[in-house]
Amino acid sequence: MQVSRYGFGTAPIGNLFSEVGEDVARAAVDAAYEAGVRLFDTAPHYGLGLSERRLGAALAERPSDSYALSTKVGRLLVPATGEGPFGRDDQGFDVPADLRRVWDFSRDGVLRSLEESLERLGLDAVDIVLIHDPDDHWEQAVSEAYPALAELRDQGVVKAVGVGMNQGAMLARFVRETGVDTVMLAGRYTLLDQSGEDELLPLCAERGVSVFAAGVFNSGLLATHDPSGTYDYAPAPGPLLERARRIAAVCERHDVTLPQAALAFPLRHPAVTSVVIGARSAAEVVRNAELTAKPVPEALWTDLAVEGLIP
Repeated sequence: MQVSRYGFGTAPIGNLFSEVGEDVARAAVDAAYEAGVRLFDTAPHYGLGLSERRLGAALAERPSDSYALSTKVGRLLVPATGEGPFGRDDQGFDVPADLRRVWDFSRDGVLRSLEESLERLGLDAVDIVLIHDPDDHWEQAVSEAYPALAELRDQGVVKAVGVGMNQGAMLARFVRETGVDTVMLAGRYTLLDQSGEDELLPLCAERGVSVFAAGVFNSGLLATHDPSGTYDYAPAPGPLLERARRIAAVCERHDVTLPQAALAFPLRHPAVTSVVIGARSAAEVVRNAELTAKPVPEALWTDLAVEGLIP
């Protein structure tokens, strides 16, 4: 299965942090496809199913063999208790809390989750299924969720099976102890955090497991050339803010912006197949496409290493 070097992450069009209009969300997906993106990633978690519905509608007229689509399992969406009116979701998405998330990595839960995702997407199948954030559910994820998905893969129902997390240690354990095809590593192989390289990335390179690098802006700190905003969805600590500014200064010497370098950095590792970038509008998609199209001189990485800013 071929995927593009850059993928489209759909949490933002699931109303992450703030509402995105239907037309704006559709235009973002269209712009990504037109820019050559052929990997689209979603999850039930994103907007309580809104991301899946919007992505499926936007791709409905595209040939299904022209792109790869991944969704996730581990959180079932069930009706919220009570008659309403419902407040807003309390997990970062600006949507009505008429559903609630229930952790479920059981065989039945995984199969039900995938069936409901297909219904929201309006598809008969997806290419990739990722076990989503099993940090506190290792035993059930490895003994029930993974075998259920591996069986679907063996039957040809899905093409690839993997795990998506914000940590490298448990992902490495999945790579060692199961037959996953891919892992999605969020925020742990970036210009500011290379902890994924300690164990996970060399192990994936050795075993032929593809890595999708997500969260490469560390939630915002690396998203603009003048570093600001959040780091891992919290106020950026002073030392990390200063380090980001030092990296930006080195980038300037090579006529490279900080977000341009942040997008290019993960793909330097042979295990990284694709960088997944979230976007909430066509303008953001176009901006990211322009950044990824610009070459980054090798001398930049050399200078960053010399100054101790990357390994």
